[in-house]
Amino acid sequence: MTNVLERPAPAPDLTVAYGPLPDQVIDLRLPARAPAPLVVLLHGGFWRPRWDRAHLGPMAHALAELGYVVAVPEYRRAGMAAEGWTGPFNDIAAVFDQVTGIAAGHGADPERIIWAGHSAGGHLALWAAARPYFAADSPWRGGCDARRVVSLAGCGSLRLCAAWNLDGGAAQNLLGGSPDEVPERYAVTDPAALTPPSIPVIHVHGTADNRVPLGMSQAFPVGRLIELPGTGHFDLIDPESTAWATVRSALDPS
Repeated sequence: MTNVLERPAPAPDLTVAYGPLPDQVIDLRLPARAPAPLVVLLHGGFWRPRWDRAHLGPMAHALAELGYVVAVPEYRRAGMAAEGWTGPFNDIAAVFDQVTGIAAGHGADPERIIWAGHSAGGHLALWAAARPYFAADSPWRGGCDARRVVSLAGCGSLRLCAAWNLDGGAAQNLLGGSPDEVPERYAVTDPAALTPPSIPVIHVHGTADNRVPLGMSQAFPVGRLIELPGTGHFDLIDPESTAWATVRSALDPS
């Protein structure tokens, strides 16, 4: 089995802009039949610029083959935005304000939507699902039209990311400091500290994950946790792994 991070995948059917910048785009993969359920899939990479949406190609293609419309957004990662640490969150808010309308124009059923993310993408999906409960004056406040949010080995607690120094200080790099140094930033970006989503939350996490420990999902305040014995971090985005059947089930909108 080849490494999913290096495995080629067919190109998306189309790429649509949600903003004016090069990284403000969404790849769409379309199934043979429509209308079809929509999976919005956020990539990980500890919010670092070197990791983009390309490594989700095999997973996104496999889901389209199973009959989903698959939307894989790109977003500016840590240090990429002129506006600083808020850039990734500005992009994710814009994605979820627009993605249903964009995908519905290409056969997605707006009544069958799943939001999902892997690793840092899991953090962003959980954060987006909490947007209805943000302060009224927050620029990020928004709706949630998903049936469910699925966090695949997600970084659900930025405080734990910082405390455990995951990926050499990835959370600190994202927000420009530790929870003690910039507590106001963690207060509005850490899903574990926000009002929980009103939709069901599923966490899928492998016991052999050496990138984001299982304890991350165990510590999240809400949701159902599916623990996969002997499963590693990247197995959850690999259609050739033994974890794939469980991932598929978690993403089923029925």
